[in-house]
Amino acid sequence: MPPKSVNQWQIHAHNFPKTFFSETLIDSFAVQLKALVFFAMKKPFLTVKTAIFALLALLSFSAIQPAFASESDTTKAEGFDANKVIIHDVLDDHIWHFWDGHYGTLYLPVIVHSAERGLEVFSSHNFYDEHHNAVEYNGYKLEHSHITLNGQPVLDLSITKNVAMLLINATLLLVILLSVARAYKKNAGKAPKGIQSFFEPIIVFVRDEVVKPNIGHHYEKYLPYLLTLFFFILFGNLLGLLPGAGNLTGNIAVTLTLAVFTFLITNFSGNASYWGHIFWTPGVPLPLRPIILLVEVIGIFTKPISLTVRLFVAITAGHIVLLSLISLAFIFQSVAVGAVSSLIVLFISLIELLVAGIQAYVFTLFTALYIGMATKEHDHH
Repeated sequence: MPPKSVNQWQIHAHNFPKTFFSETLIDSFAVQLKALVFFAMKKPFLTVKTAIFALLALLSFSAIQPAFASESDTTKAEGFDANKVIIHDVLDDHIWHFWDGHYGTLYLPVIVHSAERGLEVFSSHNFYDEHHNAVEYNGYKLEHSHITLNGQPVLDLSITKNVAMLLINATLLLVILLSVARAYKKNAGKAPKGIQSFFEPIIVFVRDEVVKPNIGHHYEKYLPYLLTLFFFILFGNLLGLLPGAGNLTGNIAVTLTLAVFTFLITNFSGNASYWGHIFWTPGVPLPLRPIILLVEVIGIFTKPISLTVRLFVAITAGHIVLLSLISLAFIFQSVAVGAVSSLIVLFISLIELLVAGIQAYVFTLFTALYIGMATKEHDHH
């Protein structure tokens, strides 16, 4: 028999777990929300009012929900380190962590070379014990993603998370574009279909709107590189938005490598007019030529630097913003904060999809522009 007096009810309620009240409020809120939805379906003109009322109810519930949080939940919230989570996702690592648990981590191969032992290959699992605490392995130590042997640095050729993403990106690029090429040969003179019909407009756009206007009549020589560059960046940007994916194009080493390729192709393709404009700029008074020469030489190196930083910053900043917003729900332990941040994350993710295409377009556009400037014949008469 349940207790009937007020004091008995208070004692009985005090003995219940704190989560009982939270679960009761959730069930009650769910029932009320379901009733509101059915009511809105019957009376569409009240949908806006119903949505506002439901949002206010959600906010009210979230305001009192932390009061019923258990002590372990509070401890977990206090132990949440948003900075560690964000940095771990943005930076490279020798493991690929998807979720907590025995099967939530992919241990990648470690490939190191040292003068003491030569080439050695082993799994990064050896750097962690059963509780995932860092440990030494056979003299090797992993700290802050750097491996040392008996305190001395080694040549690290490991398959890290970003290297694995690079291989996945390159494989996907080859499979898709080779399929498009085969379809193009098979359907020569016919309307494109299948995967060809999706990628052909993009290829034509890059050729006719990016490469051809900026390079000129000899654009065919550089078109394969520029198309590869565009789709490599585009695929890397899109893959980086997937949950658990590596931050490939947000790695400055990757963007620097792409910029160096552009730097080398541009300057090796430069004609006499291009180099003459740099070292002996026409129309400049003789006293100013040393200053202009210095400016022109600096400009040769600032172009790849700008390409490197622009792509790196745009992608990394997007990841940091998304992860910061997601972390708010764990920091405040609030349903309202989680709901609002989730909506903002959804909106920003849509923007990130747009940014993924824009950054691939901008990098390819500036590369084509630099090549065009280096190969164009200047008329100084």
